[in-house]
Amino acid sequence: MKLQQLRYIWEVARHDLNVSATAQSLYTSQPGVSKQIRLLEDELGVEVFARSGKHLTHVTPAGEKIIELAGEILNQTQNIKRVAKEFSDERKGSLDIATTHTQARYALPNIIHEYMESYPEVTLHMHQGTPMQIAEMANDGVVDFAIATEALEQFGNLVMLPCYTWNRSVVVPKDHPLAQVDVLTLEALASYPIVTYVFGFTGRSQLDQAFLDAELEPNVVFTAADSDVIKTYVRLGLGVGIVASMAYDASQDADLVALDASHLFADSCTKIGIRSNTFIRGYMYKFIESFAPHLTKDLVIEAMEAPNRQDVDALFQGIVLPRF
Repeated sequence: MKLQQLRYIWEVARHDLNVSATAQSLYTSQPGVSKQIRLLEDELGVEVFARSGKHLTHVTPAGEKIIELAGEILNQTQNIKRVAKEFSDERKGSLDIATTHTQARYALPNIIHEYMESYPEVTLHMHQGTPMQIAEMANDGVVDFAIATEALEQFGNLVMLPCYTWNRSVVVPKDHPLAQVDVLTLEALASYPIVTYVFGFTGRSQLDQAFLDAELEPNVVFTAADSDVIKTYVRLGLGVGIVASMAYDASQDADLVALDASHLFADSCTKIGIRSNTFIRGYMYKFIESFAPHLTKDLVIEAMEAPNRQDVDALFQGIVLPRF
């Protein structure tokens, strides 16, 4: 059994059983990938993939377990490389982060700018996607960290570190009737068309729950993953916008009025998700602490070594999180 063979079956599974695409991503030949998979199956005495002619159709039950273990083994090989690099130079390497548009656009720019000035020999790669996509990237070891508000809790292999809490604002044109109200209510919001985040994005679950608890049916006419897109359609008169408060810029959005809605919706918490067996290098700890100062190296190590999610949560019970 070779590491190369384990990488091939792992990558084929990640590429939806497309051997050609897998070979292209690994800079090798399609026949070479197919041959190595066959050799591995012959050695193991079971099929990892079921076939119809020359085409792979699905992963076998045995293959599912084998691919899962292969992913863990490949992740550990990366950790071995990281250990070696850690002892050679803890200020040099690469850092892969997956996050949503809101985090990338509003929460991270200043942090990343200062971090890269302090660690000029660290190459930082940012991947954007839906909360589910970025959680999967972290769970599969494709990225080092996932930063999001939604979806991380659906992956039991991720250690979730709370970073900060935030809430929402309602954005409307200056001449909109809501701009004149003294106290914003859910009933008033429900009487207008609403433009907000796609379900599963940026604390959308708390928004939906608030209307449900009030037995109101919001008239959501347009959804988007991008706060700037939401504000654009508010300007076009499509409806009132509900966005993360951090997404309102007083100078760039001077044509809009932001109404505080924190009394209407429960706070959301943005977290960093890290695969449980990830080896964290020195400069990675520094990034975490620069993003969330209460997440010191010692506290992160303690969280990563905690036996279960309940014990991780207990570590943060006495900590007052920053508010964005």
